[in-house]
Amino acid sequence: MFAYLLNYTIFLPIFPYKNNIFFKNYKNLFTNKRSYDIILTLKNKGLVQIMISFLEGIVKLKTNSFIIINVNGIGFKLFMSENSLNQIENNQSLKVYTYMRVLQDDISLFGFLNYEELSMFELLISVSGIGAKSAINILSKIEPSKFALAVITNDINTLKELPGIGAKSAQRIILELKDKIKTEQAESKNEEIINKIKNVEKAQDAIDALQVLGYNRKDVEKIVSKIENVDELTTEEIIKEGLKLL
Repeated sequence: MFAYLLNYTIFLPIFPYKNNIFFKNYKNLFTNKRSYDIILTLKNKGLVQIMISFLEGIVKLKTNSFIIINVNGIGFKLFMSENSLNQIENNQSLKVYTYMRVLQDDISLFGFLNYEELSMFELLISVSGIGAKSAINILSKIEPSKFALAVITNDINTLKELPGIGAKSAQRIILELKDKIKTEQAESKNEEIINKIKNVEKAQDAIDALQVLGYNRKDVEKIVSKIENVDELTTEEIIKEGLKLL
């Protein structure tokens, strides 16, 4: 167990074996490069996890990309999405969920007004090629629930409208996040998305069945997409309707 004296703050004791590191305050976290290198090495090896779960205080400054929130006399700089920033005013009392990013030459905090937005952010940065700032830009342009629906329904066109996302990136997002989002939404009991997942799975089963019968997959997908009230039909009924149109 050891501790480091930081600029204007105390870095609490660290247990470098699969325990979290908690910060009492945050400002110029590492005044000693060796201290920083030790912590970064431990983090990269999975021996420690650096985490500030949330902050609660008064907003002292709001810009078009970040806020500074006063927590017991310490100013924390939080990068946030436009959607979140639009809901915040100076001198407002605020609770913000946070994600701490630790890089070789930078430590940054990202803030979120609700856990749904934080969860989407963490999903996005798990996709290869998407960094924290890109994820924040995406969050600025789409609500988490709409993003989840786009991924679940293979809506590449909606994803392509997001900043920095092309056709290949959209396909990669769907490939890497679809199953994760299904599991997450099922656990959260979001009825709208759960129902959408069920409808998509029914349609997918029907498409697979029609393809087995010898029909071209792209033709089948176009036909099934034209069937009305799919949410009210069983898989068997979707297949029957599809056969009528093929």
